[in-house]
Amino acid sequence: MLDALLRALPARHRAKARDYLVLTRMDRPVGALLLLWPTWWALWLAAGDFPPWGPLVIFTLGVFAMRAAGCAINDYADRKLDPQVARTAGRPIAAGRVTPREALVVFAALLAFAFVLVLFTNRLTIELSFAGAALAAAYPFTKRYTYLPQVVLGAAFGWAIPMAFAAVSNTVPPLGWLLFIANILWSVVYDTMYAMVDREDDLKAGAKSTAILFGDADLPILGILAATFLLAMLFAGQRAQLGWPYWLSVAGAAAMFGWQLWSIRHRAREACLAAFRHNNWVGLVLWAGIVVALAVR
Repeated sequence: MLDALLRALPARHRAKARDYLVLTRMDRPVGALLLLWPTWWALWLAAGDFPPWGPLVIFTLGVFAMRAAGCAINDYADRKLDPQVARTAGRPIAAGRVTPREALVVFAALLAFAFVLVLFTNRLTIELSFAGAALAAAYPFTKRYTYLPQVVLGAAFGWAIPMAFAAVSNTVPPLGWLLFIANILWSVVYDTMYAMVDREDDLKAGAKSTAILFGDADLPILGILAATFLLAMLFAGQRAQLGWPYWLSVAGAAAMFGWQLWSIRHRAREACLAAFRHNNWVGLVLWAGIVVALAVR
């Protein structure tokens, strides 16, 4: 689809458009889906069924816009680190195909678009959006000062959860904050797997991550975090009075985590990257469990 859109552009603009798409990771939607599923969990639980079309469209578009904006500011922040890491050396800024200033313009434009979307909600959601924008902008810089950037990422990715509750019900109940905490735990799990791919390069470049912090204890810690995330999701299901379809989805997610941890037992880079991407299915299965449980309740 992206290739078809690019072919529709004049030849002189095609290469630059492709670089912008790569900058914003539009060619790799897994990251956007990892943000989309928790947002949809929140929308369905806030509505108690299929959510109103307005918030559904606004938040779905907002997910892709904010994820793209986050990627642009991330590459701007990492413009001196990316050339030192094998996996990221070919990114547009690192390779010199997009300037840092262009990346900032793309970030600002996407942020403005997302804010326009939020203006169609209510005051509480608009107020919450400022914290979400601050988290998205701050995350890329945290890897220089703390070994816990994955926690900040989880907060940035999960901030759509309280915003979704606010947009649907004009309040953020305890269930919304429980889902928010659960999402932070889940984000630390999958983004640590992602960081394990670059651990050796990050050590040389001076970047920090939970993969470096956990060291040789990474696998047992990931197992504990995954189990805690599932426990939080069980509490969320109990609070939302969800039935057996949801409990089956949690069991399915537990099996998926088991497979992921087994697959990365040797810490091979490709296996860690595959395990990271596999978390998309964890989010999908849990969302499907919520949808079916609400439908049959």
